[in-house]
Amino acid sequence: MATDTRRRQSRRVEKKRGWKDRLVIGSMIGVPTVLVVWLVWLPAAASVLLSFTRWNGFKFSAIEWVGTKNYVDIATIYPPFWPAIRHNLIWLAFLFVLPTILGMVLAVVLDRNMWGSRFYQTAFYLPVVLSLALVGFIWQLFYSTDQGLINEVFGSTVDWYGDSSVNLWAVLVATSWRHTGYIMLIYLAGLKGVDASLREAAAVDGANEVKTFFHVIFPVMRPINMIVLVIVVIESLRAFDLVWIINKGRNGLELISALVSQNVIGEATRYGFGSALAVIMMVISSVFIAIYLRIVFREERR
Repeated sequence: MATDTRRRQSRRVEKKRGWKDRLVIGSMIGVPTVLVVWLVWLPAAASVLLSFTRWNGFKFSAIEWVGTKNYVDIATIYPPFWPAIRHNLIWLAFLFVLPTILGMVLAVVLDRNMWGSRFYQTAFYLPVVLSLALVGFIWQLFYSTDQGLINEVFGSTVDWYGDSSVNLWAVLVATSWRHTGYIMLIYLAGLKGVDASLREAAAVDGANEVKTFFHVIFPVMRPINMIVLVIVVIESLRAFDLVWIINKGRNGLELISALVSQNVIGEATRYGFGSALAVIMMVISSVFIAIYLRIVFREERR
């Protein structure tokens, strides 16, 4: 009799635990799912639908279906669009070449546990924690036409932020200053995770440090390289803050993200037109993300 009572009590405890476990698991899955659907998928779907309409953003009854007219107008009669595409591609190439390579070199040097490496890591990473507004102000001290350091040193009068022939490159240098520390930290973390026996085996085979890195270490860090590639693509597409602070993305600093803001929150308030620009930017970024996921899944199957 006592044994049966203990069994019943044990079953009740197991049922109670099972109910609590299901509640916890359901909450852990359900809450993030609701947030992602509400904050990501619904706005994305709404942007796609609005891209086929004309709407001033005030009354839902004023929404007018125009089909693909917004996309046609963007490609044919909207002058800033193609310069923005070109500038985004230049942004992508510049970030991929200069700060990525420089960040990798800094990570390799600092990974050797040189004297003062902690100080250098902090110094190189410090720009990452600064806001883009502060970054723009700091570089204004270099680029100012009247009192900027560059013009004072070289005796020139270049308007680095105002001249459309040079302001994009000036902004890219400022962005690279901030982006290099981020890439350095990612590669530094990847280098710390490389098995030390690989370096020892390469040294035994007579490989120098350069050959060891390119033939042994770099291939092992393939997942890190893919993460860096995705980060560079995302950063180049969502670049917005610095150009908006300088001149709201005009006069040589046209970017897709700035064009979206100009049409959605600017004086025009063309939500349909701005949504079409946002969809174009989303499609471009989705291509790179899809390539990344395909490579990752292929690696996992091996």
